Amino acid sequence: MVKSPMQLEAERRAICEACRAMHAAELVVNTSGNISVRAGNLVAITPNGIPYESMQPGDVCLIDLDTGNEIENGLRPSSELPLHLAVYRSTDAGAIVHTHSLYATTLSTLVDELPAIHYQIADLGGPIRVMPYATFGSDALAASTAAGLADRRGVLMKNHGSTTIGPDLKRALTRAILLEWLCHVFYLARAGGSPSVLDAEEIGRVAANQARNAEQRERRLADRARKGS
Repeated sequence: MVKSPMQLEAERRAICEACRAMHAAELVVNTSGNISVRAGNLVAITPNGIPYESMQPGDVCLIDLDTGNEIENGLRPSSELPLHLAVYRSTDAGAIVHTHSLYATTLSTLVDELPAIHYQIADLGGPIRVMPYATFGSDALAASTAAGLADRRGVLMKNHGSTTIGPDLKRALTRAILLEWLCHVFYLARAGGSPSVLDAEEIGRVAANQARNAEQRERRLADRARKGS
Protein backbone atom coordinates (compact mmCIF):
# COMPACT_ATOMS: atom_id res chain seq x y z
CA MET A 1 0.00 0.00 0.00
CA VAL A 2 1.41 3.37 -1.02
CA LYS A 3 1.59 5.83 1.86
CA SER A 4 -0.11 9.17 1.21
CA PRO A 5 2.30 12.12 1.13
CA MET A 6 2.28 14.29 4.24
CA GLN A 7 0.63 17.65 3.69
CA LEU A 8 3.02 20.59 4.23
CA GLU A 9 5.79 18.17 5.13
CA ALA A 10 8.58 20.72 4.53
CA GLU A 11 6.89 23.33 6.72
CA ARG A 12 6.24 20.82 9.50
CA ARG A 13 9.81 19.59 9.40
CA ALA A 14 11.08 23.18 9.54
CA ILE A 15 8.92 23.83 12.61
CA CYS A 16 10.45 20.85 14.43
CA GLU A 17 13.95 22.08 13.61
CA ALA A 18 13.09 25.63 14.70
CA CYS A 19 11.63 24.35 17.97
CA ARG A 20 14.87 22.60 18.81
CA ALA A 21 16.84 25.72 17.87
CA MET A 22 14.54 27.84 20.05
CA HIS A 23 15.08 25.46 22.97
CA ALA A 24 18.86 25.39 22.44
CA ALA A 25 18.89 29.22 22.48
CA GLU A 26 17.13 29.08 25.88
CA LEU A 27 14.13 31.06 24.63
CA VAL A 28 11.75 28.58 26.26
CA VAL A 29 11.52 26.29 29.28
CA ASN A 30 10.31 22.70 28.90
CA THR A 31 7.39 22.71 26.42
CA SER A 32 6.51 26.39 26.74
CA GLY A 33 6.37 28.61 23.67
CA ASN A 34 5.02 27.77 20.22
CA ILE A 35 5.79 28.19 16.54
CA SER A 36 3.70 28.30 13.39
CA VAL A 37 4.06 28.76 9.64
CA ARG A 38 1.43 29.96 7.18
CA ALA A 39 1.05 28.34 3.76
CA GLY A 40 -1.85 29.89 1.87
CA ASN A 41 -4.98 29.37 3.96
CA LEU A 42 -3.33 26.65 6.07
CA VAL A 43 -1.40 27.10 9.30
CA ALA A 44 1.06 24.51 10.58
CA ILE A 45 1.48 24.91 14.35
CA THR A 46 3.21 23.09 17.18
CA PRO A 47 1.12 20.60 19.16
CA ASN A 48 0.28 21.09 22.82
CA GLY A 49 2.67 19.71 25.41
CA ILE A 50 5.02 17.67 23.21
CA PRO A 51 8.73 17.83 24.17
CA TYR A 52 10.69 19.62 21.47
CA GLU A 53 13.48 17.04 21.43
CA SER A 54 11.06 14.28 20.40
CA MET A 55 8.67 16.28 18.19
CA GLN A 56 8.22 14.83 14.68
CA PRO A 57 6.76 16.44 11.53
CA GLY A 58 3.63 14.32 11.84
CA ASP A 59 3.02 15.76 15.33
CA VAL A 60 2.67 19.30 13.94
CA CYS A 61 -0.98 20.30 13.58
CA LEU A 62 -2.65 21.73 10.47
CA ILE A 63 -5.34 24.38 10.83
CA ASP A 64 -7.67 26.07 8.36
CA LEU A 65 -6.93 29.79 8.76
CA ASP A 66 -10.42 30.86 7.71
CA THR A 67 -12.36 28.60 10.08
CA GLY A 68 -9.80 27.79 12.78
CA ASN A 69 -10.68 24.10 12.41
CA GLU A 70 -8.17 21.26 12.45
CA ILE A 71 -7.94 19.57 9.06
CA GLU A 72 -6.43 16.34 10.39
CA ASN A 73 -7.30 14.13 13.32
CA GLY A 74 -4.14 14.23 15.38
CA LEU A 75 -2.61 15.88 18.41
CA ARG A 76 -4.20 18.91 20.01
CA PRO A 77 -2.74 22.18 18.69
CA SER A 78 -0.96 24.69 20.91
CA SER A 79 -3.13 26.47 23.45
CA GLU A 80 -2.03 29.73 21.79
CA LEU A 81 -3.71 28.84 18.50
CA PRO A 82 -6.09 31.84 18.84
CA LEU A 83 -3.06 34.14 19.08
CA HIS A 84 -1.47 32.74 15.92
CA LEU A 85 -4.69 32.94 13.94
CA ALA A 86 -5.35 36.52 15.09
CA VAL A 87 -1.85 37.60 14.06
CA TYR A 88 -2.07 35.97 10.63
CA ARG A 89 -5.47 37.55 10.02
CA SER A 90 -4.18 41.04 10.85
CA THR A 91 -0.64 41.00 9.40
CA ASP A 92 1.26 39.69 6.39
CA ALA A 93 3.33 37.35 8.58
CA GLY A 94 4.51 34.09 7.08
CA ALA A 95 5.67 32.66 10.42
CA ILE A 96 5.26 33.32 14.15
CA VAL A 97 7.54 32.51 17.10
CA HIS A 98 6.20 32.88 20.64
CA THR A 99 8.64 32.45 23.53
CA HIS A 100 8.93 32.76 27.29
CA SER A 101 12.54 33.93 27.17
CA LEU A 102 14.13 35.15 30.39
CA TYR A 103 14.83 38.83 29.78
CA ALA A 104 11.80 39.47 27.58
CA THR A 105 9.57 38.03 30.28
CA THR A 106 11.42 39.90 33.02
CA LEU A 107 11.17 43.26 31.24
CA SER A 108 7.48 42.69 30.51
CA THR A 109 6.90 43.01 34.26
CA LEU A 110 8.95 46.21 34.63
CA VAL A 111 8.28 48.55 31.70
CA ASP A 112 5.49 49.59 29.36
CA GLU A 113 7.80 49.79 26.33
CA LEU A 114 11.23 48.55 25.31
CA PRO A 115 12.89 51.70 23.94
CA ALA A 116 15.42 51.92 21.12
CA ILE A 117 18.38 50.86 23.22
CA HIS A 118 20.27 49.70 20.10
CA TYR A 119 19.90 50.44 16.40
CA GLN A 120 19.12 46.79 15.57
CA ILE A 121 15.65 47.34 17.01
CA ALA A 122 14.88 48.88 13.60
CA ASP A 123 14.45 45.34 12.25
CA LEU A 124 11.52 44.98 14.64
CA GLY A 125 9.97 48.27 13.52
CA GLY A 126 11.12 50.45 16.42
CA PRO A 127 10.40 50.54 20.18
CA ILE A 128 8.53 47.44 21.32
CA ARG A 129 5.16 47.70 23.01
CA VAL A 130 4.37 45.80 26.21
CA MET A 131 0.74 44.73 25.94
CA PRO A 132 -1.54 44.26 28.99
CA TYR A 133 -1.68 40.89 30.68
CA ALA A 134 -4.33 38.41 29.60
CA THR A 135 -4.75 34.71 30.37
CA PHE A 136 -2.83 32.37 28.08
CA GLY A 137 -4.87 30.88 25.26
CA SER A 138 -7.59 33.51 25.57
CA ASP A 139 -9.19 35.58 22.85
CA ALA A 140 -8.19 38.66 24.86
CA LEU A 141 -4.51 37.70 24.66
CA ALA A 142 -4.85 36.97 20.95
CA ALA A 143 -6.42 40.37 20.23
CA SER A 144 -3.90 42.22 22.42
CA THR A 145 -0.89 40.56 20.79
CA ALA A 146 -2.18 41.22 17.29
CA ALA A 147 -2.76 44.87 18.20
CA GLY A 148 0.77 45.14 19.61
CA LEU A 149 2.19 43.94 16.29
CA ALA A 150 0.60 46.76 14.30
CA ASP A 151 3.55 48.25 12.32
CA ARG A 152 5.95 46.11 14.40
CA ARG A 153 7.58 42.69 14.03
CA GLY A 154 7.84 42.01 17.73
CA VAL A 155 5.82 42.53 20.89
CA LEU A 156 6.15 41.87 24.61
CA MET A 157 3.23 40.41 26.57
CA LYS A 158 3.10 41.52 30.21
CA ASN A 159 3.98 38.78 32.71
CA HIS A 160 4.14 36.28 29.85
CA GLY A 161 6.79 36.54 27.12
CA SER A 162 7.33 37.70 23.56
CA THR A 163 6.04 37.15 20.03
CA THR A 164 7.89 37.85 16.80
CA ILE A 165 6.84 37.54 13.18
CA GLY A 166 8.60 37.31 9.85
CA PRO A 167 8.05 36.55 6.18
CA ASP A 168 9.42 33.08 6.90
CA LEU A 169 10.35 30.94 9.88
CA LYS A 170 14.06 31.73 9.77
CA ARG A 171 13.38 35.46 10.02
CA ALA A 172 10.78 35.08 12.78
CA LEU A 173 13.18 33.00 14.88
CA THR A 174 16.08 35.38 14.24
CA ARG A 175 13.88 38.21 15.46
CA ALA A 176 12.95 36.28 18.61
CA ILE A 177 16.65 35.92 19.39
CA LEU A 178 17.22 39.60 18.62
CA LEU A 179 14.35 40.72 20.84
CA GLU A 180 15.65 38.68 23.76
CA TRP A 181 19.13 40.21 23.27
CA LEU A 182 17.70 43.73 23.19
CA CYS A 183 15.77 43.05 26.41
CA HIS A 184 18.95 41.75 28.03
CA VAL A 185 20.93 44.84 26.96
CA PHE A 186 18.26 47.21 28.28
CA TYR A 187 17.93 45.31 31.57
CA LEU A 188 21.68 45.49 32.20
CA ALA A 189 21.90 49.13 31.09
CA ARG A 190 19.05 50.18 33.36
CA ALA A 191 20.59 48.34 36.28
CA GLY A 192 23.65 50.56 35.87
CA GLY A 193 21.83 53.86 35.56
CA SER A 194 19.73 55.76 33.02
CA PRO A 195 20.49 54.36 29.56
CA SER A 196 20.56 56.59 26.51
CA VAL A 197 18.19 55.62 23.70
CA LEU A 198 17.99 56.40 20.00
CA ASP A 199 15.35 58.70 18.56
CA ALA A 200 12.79 57.87 15.87
CA GLU A 201 14.73 59.76 13.19
CA GLU A 202 17.81 57.58 13.70
CA ILE A 203 15.74 54.37 13.72
CA GLY A 204 14.23 55.52 10.42
CA ARG A 205 17.70 55.98 8.92
CA VAL A 206 18.78 52.55 10.12
CA ALA A 207 15.64 50.93 8.70
CA ALA A 208 16.29 52.54 5.32
CA ASN A 209 19.89 51.31 5.37
CA GLN A 210 18.76 47.81 6.32
CA ALA A 211 16.24 47.72 3.48
CA ARG A 212 18.83 48.95 0.99
CA ASN A 213 21.38 46.37 2.14
CA ALA A 214 18.81 43.58 1.92
CA GLU A 215 17.87 44.62 -1.61
CA GLN A 216 21.50 44.68 -2.71
CA ARG A 217 22.15 41.30 -1.08
CA GLU A 218 19.20 39.69 -2.84
CA ARG A 219 20.24 41.16 -6.17
CA ARG A 220 23.81 39.87 -5.84
CA LEU A 221 22.60 36.43 -4.80
CA ALA A 222 20.29 36.34 -7.81
CA ASP A 223 23.15 37.40 -10.11
CA ARG A 224 25.40 34.69 -8.67
CA ALA A 225 22.68 32.07 -9.12
CA ARG A 226 22.21 33.09 -12.76
CA LYS A 227 25.94 32.91 -13.44
CA GLY A 228 26.12 29.54 -11.74
CA SER A 229 23.37 28.11 -13.93
